[in-house]
Amino acid sequence: MRTLKVLIDGLAFPEGPRWHDGKFYFSDMHAHQVLAVDMAGKREVICEVPNRPSGLGWLPDGRMLVVSMTDRKLMRLDRDGLKLLADMSKLAPFDCNDMVADARGNAYVGNFGFDLHKNEAQRVTTLVMVAPDGVARVVADDLMFPNGMVITPDGKTLIVGESFGFRLTAFDIGADGSLANRRVWANLQNRVPDGICLDAENAIWVACPTASEVIRVKQGGEVAERIKVETDAFACMLGGPDGRTLFVATSPTSDPEKCRAMRGGRIETTQVEVPRAGLP
Repeated sequence: MRTLKVLIDGLAFPEGPRWHDGKFYFSDMHAHQVLAVDMAGKREVICEVPNRPSGLGWLPDGRMLVVSMTDRKLMRLDRDGLKLLADMSKLAPFDCNDMVADARGNAYVGNFGFDLHKNEAQRVTTLVMVAPDGVARVVADDLMFPNGMVITPDGKTLIVGESFGFRLTAFDIGADGSLANRRVWANLQNRVPDGICLDAENAIWVACPTASEVIRVKQGGEVAERIKVETDAFACMLGGPDGRTLFVATSPTSDPEKCRAMRGGRIETTQVEVPRAGLP
């Protein structure tokens, strides 16, 4: 069993971990900040996001994209600050969450579909694609809480974790960014997938918050490995200089008020054998 070591702690609620251009980035959702941290644990604030940051991505020109959750907007970080790229409020029924951006700059953004923290009844929702020019459209529907996403190295397949569908669902990506040929990539039984990342053997690391673990899943659903966490695991990302550092975003809770009060969020790490692949 691998053990995790703490890279940084004292966070409100870390989400959306990314390795990009030699740096590790993540959203501290309930502290309303996007941060970067180096391998020694030195952190810097990249930007402040008043309506809660979640998924992160990058355009081909290097500018960062940030999901602004509660106002359901996709923001672009320019030299003079955050700018609106797309308003998704008419396409996403409730708070937006995770995202993956492809090599062309198309950003695929999930959303809750219902008010999770007020215990509303679960209902299916949409997946929205935002093109680099800001044009947004629904590219999939009938998804049960679309959350973490990956894109395969050839750019032809998108896989999304449906948190309350307990599965990873794959789509073919069309030339115009549209999604087709929906199929189940892995049935996770009763495990809830949150953030996910892909490795070079086409296996997916999945953060499972209700099980307090991160699992490595093969296509079809076989669990090849599991790593237990002390609290709960909400997202994960492969990175580091050789792509073999597994970063895990952990927290005792996802409740916004408790997160801000407890500051129990951490970024934890361990080394694995198979390096990262694809996006994010």
